[in-house]
Amino acid sequence: MVKASFIVEGQTEIELVRSDYFKKWLMQYCGIELIGNPKDGNCKGKGNMCAAKLEALAEKIRKQDAPDVIVVLADLDPDADVLCITERKKRIGSRHIDLVVIARNALEAWFLADTEAMRSWLRDGQFYEPVPESHMQPWDALKNYGKAANRGPGSKPGFARKFIRDQRFDLERAASHENCPSASYCVEKLKQLGNKGKS
Repeated sequence: MVKASFIVEGQTEIELVRSDYFKKWLMQYCGIELIGNPKDGNCKGKGNMCAAKLEALAEKIRKQDAPDVIVVLADLDPDADVLCITERKKRIGSRHIDLVVIARNALEAWFLADTEAMRSWLRDGQFYEPVPESHMQPWDALKNYGKAANRGPGSKPGFARKFIRDQRFDLERAASHENCPSASYCVEKLKQLGNKGKS
């Protein structure tokens, strides 16, 4: 079993990583045990997701929790004029980091890609978001869908927590959406990372 710690960009990512669902999924399908407190790896976004700060944080986590691997989960962050995943990864760096996963344009796009969970939340059996990653601000898209269905999402972390728990958000379902490649990449790379520990 590979032991992993996560460095995340913000509260939505924390809600996913610390959820019972995600921890069970990591163990069952990836052979990865989550260790440490995801809050310790919260960079709080924007300018903090740079190589110098992440290198120091990763080094601190390695000393504190002794994980086998460290995974960074971040947004593409179009607000910071980073429109390319390769450039985003360059800014994040790789020292002390084993895997970098970038959600395009933000992790909330993965929520939009889980059609079953969205139908449950909106109480709309016909809902389908054809291009979840096309929204520059997927959180705004979620708010608009919720408003139209009289299902106000509330705060971003509160919504993420309830969406994962109550609507049973499933990362693999999001990854199976034909237009959500960043979720698919996340699933594929986490499984590869866990399988390395079995060889």
